[in-house]
Amino acid sequence: MAIRRTRALIVGLVAVLASGLASALTGAGIAHADSALISVYSPSMDKHISVKVLKAAGGGPAPTLYLLDGLRAPDNNNGWLIETDVESFFAGKHVNVVIPFGGGGTFYSDWQRDDPKLGRVKWETFLTNELPPVMASQFGSDGVNNAVAGLSMSGTSALNLAIHRPDFYKAVASYSGYPTASSPGFAQGIQVSVAQMGGNASNMWGFWPSPAWIRNDPLLNVGALRGKSVYISSGAGAASDPTVDPDSDHFDPVKFSQTVPLETAAGLSSRTFVPAAQRAGAKVQTRITDEGLHTWNYWQERLHESWAGTIAPALGTS
Repeated sequence: MAIRRTRALIVGLVAVLASGLASALTGAGIAHADSALISVYSPSMDKHISVKVLKAAGGGPAPTLYLLDGLRAPDNNNGWLIETDVESFFAGKHVNVVIPFGGGGTFYSDWQRDDPKLGRVKWETFLTNELPPVMASQFGSDGVNNAVAGLSMSGTSALNLAIHRPDFYKAVASYSGYPTASSPGFAQGIQVSVAQMGGNASNMWGFWPSPAWIRNDPLLNVGALRGKSVYISSGAGAASDPTVDPDSDHFDPVKFSQTVPLETAAGLSSRTFVPAAQRAGAKVQTRITDEGLHTWNYWQERLHESWAGTIAPALGTS
């Protein structure tokens, strides 16, 4: 009953509640990995970007995992560092983990036009052209074995980056992402989420449904993932505890709005994407369940799982 009611709400709520994409709710990071905080100049954006690098154990040459933040990514930190055990989890592993700061509301994309609020946005150029040489020269990244992962907003971004640069990435992971980005309802949710961060989505990909919206829809470009290792996860917003169960006397409407509709939307979008990726010849690992909410503890678990089953094997490490 509750599941059916949740699904019925999704079309209206996905846009209205997009401001809650990747809201930080639970968890805490504990620093154990050997790491460095660096400032990398981006010529394309004409500014410096702070980047936390968890250094590969044993030194280079080493594979590299680029780990992206959610909608409300701060400029002075990253949700993975604030809310999860990422530093302790990667301690001792032979991989450089690149955690850039900033990018909130940008979908880590190259925008078509400068935005009055968000400025010049060329995150795809930064992540794929400007940052990798720094990783090679300063941290011994091998430049060949690369992966990218993200949650919510950046789950969509990670898939787009892997699709746009299949020569660069061997693996990609999307946790609670929206790989049907240009579909009705989802596109409007993206527009609202960008607006919540002060940006204008028409400066990003033009007016929907422009060719740029089509280009940045992972489902419509899934053929580029042929042969790639792909991890897709989402919950479906099922009432896994009484506080998010509309039929419960303990129902919390605020918590429900922050954690359920967005995860339900991610589940619907991901369930559509997975069979298309399989038909395209991608090597797909999935974790799509009725349980699972739009929270950091859920994404932390999925990062662990995707590392073991998808990312590490593709990068030739463990």
